[in-house]
Amino acid sequence: MTTRPLTTIGFDADDTLWQNEQYYRLTEAHFTGLLADFAEGPKISERLLEAEKRNLRHYGFGIKGFTLSMIETAIEITEGKIPAGVIAKILDTGRELLSHPVETMPHVRDTLEALAGKYLLVMITKGDLFDQERKLAQSGLGDFFDAVEIVSDKTAVTYRRIFAKVGDGPERAMMVGNSLKSDIVPAIAAGSYGVFVPHELTWVLEHVDEPKEAPRFRKIDHLGELRDLIDRLG
Repeated sequence: MTTRPLTTIGFDADDTLWQNEQYYRLTEAHFTGLLADFAEGPKISERLLEAEKRNLRHYGFGIKGFTLSMIETAIEITEGKIPAGVIAKILDTGRELLSHPVETMPHVRDTLEALAGKYLLVMITKGDLFDQERKLAQSGLGDFFDAVEIVSDKTAVTYRRIFAKVGDGPERAMMVGNSLKSDIVPAIAAGSYGVFVPHELTWVLEHVDEPKEAPRFRKIDHLGELRDLIDRLG
């Protein structure tokens, strides 16, 4: 494994830089309440997750796809009898998601401020383009980043491309995020360091086992520990 110095650090956005999943959970709870006359909450959530899985290849990640999956689930649960007024309320919940406040995670600003200028910083995130641009603008973190990449998915190919374009290649890069599936495993496969920052509400479809045997896998409790980790890597 290369020992060349680290030059580039990638950061996931949702639930790494700012809170995100908590708003989806609240929206899902409201959604199951709207359909309470037709099915039990756990059953509705199960059908919604199935719809999300099916629809990822059609709609990708983000609020718009989630809203369409809620509508599809409502039609299925009610066997096509869902009142138009309930569909209107589901659309309203989706729009509310697109305007929720941006709450940055602990230690984010101090960490970015300390690393900016010393390393090339790039935000690498999935999700809806307009929504992610909105959240970045409202977070006030945009000036810390040398580049922003909003992608349809995160694979080893994605990280090789981005770290070759923004920095000095994946071997001299690090990816930091809360999703083992999207942020850590493919970044390590690309040749980068993968720094896992767990979040208690990470979406179930982003769960995989920790690659504990991978030489470039690291885990920290919060972003405040990132600078010390980088210092230890030399």
